[in-house]
Amino acid sequence: MDFNKSILENRKIKGAPFLVAHRGVCGANVPCNSITAFKTAINQGADIIELDVARSKDGELFVFHPGMEHVFLKSKPISELDSSEVRKLRLYNQDSVITSYYVPTLKEVFELLKDKVYINVDKFWTDIEGISKVIYECGVEKQVIVKSYVDENCINLLKTHAKGLMFMPLYWGKDNATDRLISEGINIIGAEILFNTEECECVSDEYMESMHSKGLLLWANSIIYNEADVISAHHTDDISLGDNPQKGWGWLIDKGFDIIQTDWLLMLKDYIQNR
Repeated sequence: MDFNKSILENRKIKGAPFLVAHRGVCGANVPCNSITAFKTAINQGADIIELDVARSKDGELFVFHPGMEHVFLKSKPISELDSSEVRKLRLYNQDSVITSYYVPTLKEVFELLKDKVYINVDKFWTDIEGISKVIYECGVEKQVIVKSYVDENCINLLKTHAKGLMFMPLYWGKDNATDRLISEGINIIGAEILFNTEECECVSDEYMESMHSKGLLLWANSIIYNEADVISAHHTDDISLGDNPQKGWGWLIDKGFDIIQTDWLLMLKDYIQNR
């Protein structure tokens, strides 16, 4: 990947959707958001690695999904722990067995991923100022995509701390911010679309064509957080693996999405190469 080119240019050069490794590539004894999960994603050819950020009580940024401490750490929330306490914790595997894997810092992960892949920082809205500072300190500003739901406070923080970073708003079914973000000079590169039916405005042909005409990329998620929380109208990893990939991944590709986030990187990569 040539990070001196725009992400739009790199997408055109690839000629196929960018593939996002959700929290790295994890499973069995390798926990998500771990150094090994990110190394595996690189080795399996991810274009983008998604990661989550949590802030400790004393202000250090760690790579961990806030609210999942009871699953992966069996501990109090990281926000209630000092950084020294977080460093002593060990992650649990998918069978809830403790491992030797630790919670990496955001700086450590940026150092690992520098000059290798695009990096999608989730939970950016929890600390726009602090996360932006670390991005610039680590020199990964050409690689990092930050995303957030958009309100007046978010726009003000972006303008103050992150105006130059690649920004991707999150839209539930309907676009409420693209034109405003462009007019404010925010470096919007596209939008992450969450939709529970195929009739949502943000997956209409007219909307997608209008975004592409503006040189903006569209991101979809085939991942499933919760079967009761539909974010891609059931065009999912699970449908693709267990039924027919054309109903899941194929639909998203044919619809025109430029970026697909998955928990099954190699399977999706193989499908795209052979479809």
